[in-house]
Amino acid sequence: MTRPIALVLALLLSSCGSSGAPPAEHATERTPQEEADLLLAFYDPILLALSTEASRAAWVASTDVSEEHTGARTGADTAFSAFAGNAEIIERARALLEHEAELDDITARQIHHMLELAAGAPMTNPELARARVAAESAQSARLDGYQFCLAREAGECTQPVTTNDIDRVLVESRDLDERLNAWRASKDVGPTLRDGLVELRGLRNGVAQEMGYQDFFQFQVSNYGMSTEEMMELLDRLVVETRPLFSQLHCWARYELAQRYGVTDVPRLIPAHWIGNRWGQSWPGLVDGVDMDSMMTGREPEWLVQQAERFYQSMGFTALPESFYENSDLYPVPEGQTRRKNAHASAWHIDLREDVRSLMSVESTWDWFTTTHHELGHIYYYISYSNPDVPPLLREGANRSYHEGMGDLIALAASQPPYLREIGLLSDEQDIDEVRWLLDSALTGPITFMPFAAGTMSHFERDLYAGELPADELNQRWWEIVGRYQGIAPPEDRPSNGCDACTKTHINDDPAQYYDYALANVLVYQLHDHICRNLLHQDPHACNYYNRPEVGEFLRTIMTPGATRDWRQVLRENTGRDLTAEPMLEYYAPLMTYLQQQNQGRDCSWPAEAGAPE
Repeated sequence: MTRPIALVLALLLSSCGSSGAPPAEHATERTPQEEADLLLAFYDPILLALSTEASRAAWVASTDVSEEHTGARTGADTAFSAFAGNAEIIERARALLEHEAELDDITARQIHHMLELAAGAPMTNPELARARVAAESAQSARLDGYQFCLAREAGECTQPVTTNDIDRVLVESRDLDERLNAWRASKDVGPTLRDGLVELRGLRNGVAQEMGYQDFFQFQVSNYGMSTEEMMELLDRLVVETRPLFSQLHCWARYELAQRYGVTDVPRLIPAHWIGNRWGQSWPGLVDGVDMDSMMTGREPEWLVQQAERFYQSMGFTALPESFYENSDLYPVPEGQTRRKNAHASAWHIDLREDVRSLMSVESTWDWFTTTHHELGHIYYYISYSNPDVPPLLREGANRSYHEGMGDLIALAASQPPYLREIGLLSDEQDIDEVRWLLDSALTGPITFMPFAAGTMSHFERDLYAGELPADELNQRWWEIVGRYQGIAPPEDRPSNGCDACTKTHINDDPAQYYDYALANVLVYQLHDHICRNLLHQDPHACNYYNRPEVGEFLRTIMTPGATRDWRQVLRENTGRDLTAEPMLEYYAPLMTYLQQQNQGRDCSWPAEAGAPE
């Protein structure tokens, strides 16, 4: 497919000259805007066709892992990359941007995004581009197809488990030996993935450098119009701003956990297997009297998805297309089936038009209740900007954090007591202890997540790509950063041939952009504060979006333009201020007083072994 694409491009663009300037006889016939329009008229239909095939192949490879499907995915990705990264397109787009002042804003944004897509696999170095595509598919297959095990004999798995099974142990078990075994099982895939990640690091850096970036991390950060240094300064500022509250939360949690497990010598760094999440990004199950899963008793998994859809409809959004339910893969693989699928929840915009899907493994738990609301946030964002005013190249969030922010915003709204009462998950007789509710929210939400997202993940990936960490130093560096930012330590020495970072799916298949989630958290509380105080005139701690169409109208104002407008301008126009963590800190202010009272007499200074943000 590569040769025909290149031939058609050459024929199409030949009238404009290989240098990007029109031939003399046409010099007065086309303006830069007209030339850009011509290029986009050619580019868009091919983009839609090839990206759709690539998405469909990736969907099949993620929902039914096999060598055949991985091969099909690789082939489709290669075809898309051959087009998106075509040398003629790169040359023509660069030439047009030399006249950017003569292009209208939306056209200029499309040309910039054209080059961003080209950076995925620039055919100015086709061997490198093809190698990266193949390596991406192979790494995804290694992770998606891995069989997690709690017990092995003679190298054979005798007690297979799913990641949901591991998570249940880490949330529910009080047996430290059982917890340690589950935690180890969650990391066993690391050695399988390590060398693939190192190979990908070289290939990703290579394609980024081919497009003029220092490394792949810098390329990903460029989506925000920032340098690596500016992004890391922003992330560390957010960590420092939230550190006083996190330090109090960490102090409270390690004493609580030590008592739970019968440990008299309270450690300064929390052992990783004490926490109810494989990476310590969330600390569920610590607050007595806040049993969130009990609210799902008697609810089928299908109800969780349908209720999430009803939430959006109540705000004035349309019903999901029937194809969403026909094409999505929403529930765990039925027992007895051998099909394996990716365990991570995700939303998919298959054709950049009406084909929207979600990949989940929904069960009747609180986490899946909020996750369904989150994932449908992505879906409704897709639907909102799939309109004639948004060209295909700009059918995405105002920046990457906006997409996560919209999902997280609705997940936050779904946890508000008035909504839970209205849909029958909380009775009027059930009193809510606001401070303990905030405590559980902080432990399972942004206050424990910010050090992981803005700290651990972002700094590790910066070091991985910009610092080109050697393979045998990956585990050591990972745990140094985990200690510094999260105050967590491994329960045992970690092998140099492992890669505990690799067990986080984003390291492999959504790389060098985990700060999106950190910035999304900040965005969430800024939007939530504005909605509650200015639209609904309600307390942000007890704010109900349900059946409030004015909230839907506000959200659509942000979502419908896609990436056709600058994200900073969108935020200022809709909230009246630039991105700030102040609303998040205000939301959790009552918790700070409570924690300081609980921690009286304890040494809550940040663990000396962990250091401070660099």
